[in-house]
Amino acid sequence: MTNRIAFQGEPGAYSHEACRNARPDMEALPCRTFEDVIESVRSGEADLAMLPVENTTYGRVADIHRLLPHSGLHIIDEAFVRVHINLLAVPGATLDDITEAHSHLVLLPQCAGFLKEHNIRGRVSPDNARAAREVSEQGDLHSAALASELAGEIYGLNLLARHIEDQDNNTTRFLVMSREADLTRRGPHGMITSFVFQVRNIPAALYKAMGGFATNGINMTKLESYMVDGSFTATQFYADIVGHPDDRSVQLAMDELEHFTTNVEVLGVYPAAEPRG
Repeated sequence: MTNRIAFQGEPGAYSHEACRNARPDMEALPCRTFEDVIESVRSGEADLAMLPVENTTYGRVADIHRLLPHSGLHIIDEAFVRVHINLLAVPGATLDDITEAHSHLVLLPQCAGFLKEHNIRGRVSPDNARAAREVSEQGDLHSAALASELAGEIYGLNLLARHIEDQDNNTTRFLVMSREADLTRRGPHGMITSFVFQVRNIPAALYKAMGGFATNGINMTKLESYMVDGSFTATQFYADIVGHPDDRSVQLAMDELEHFTTNVEVLGVYPAAEPRG
């Protein structure tokens, strides 16, 4: 084992924070793309992957649902990170010095109120951790980064303002993925089973496919559709349900699902994280 967990982004990214929170005993391995994260686990360079799948403000993360079924990896855990945004600057700078703040496009609107109040212009950066690194490298007293406290620690920046986001509920959900599945565990907050499927080309196929979950009392917490191979006629569905494949009710529901689908692929069976409650 390498004892590494891979994530997409630069050191100090919120995905890095998720790695620290969920697997503090593992070395976090930064990767350029989501594909690189997956490949690092497949090749054995890392043992686990940390992949963001959805955010309470911006919805699902693009490309992830497309990548998961072909990754060859299995979901073994989920993790939630509360996205706290902080104003970080080089040592010696004060809040009154700051005229512009750099961060990812999706973070800037989340602290629009703070930026307007302090007459700070937002500047778009490809990544919030990269913004922190570049602010540190440039040493400009008038530039700041909007990023995590972890990014400030890594790049030697001072915390000028903490938790400046306008909304107090912005949270990202991550999936922890491994080369090997583990169906033996049972979590204290219940189990989640994630799977993808395509319905048969018959009238009301999706409605009929979902019937087994309703009649067997299975709570489906997520159902999303997306196109397959760029086709408007080929639609794949991603679903999360509460329960374990060994549960009799889940077995009955999945059996009924298979009658109305062309294929069903279980992506992972894992303990529900406490924030779900």
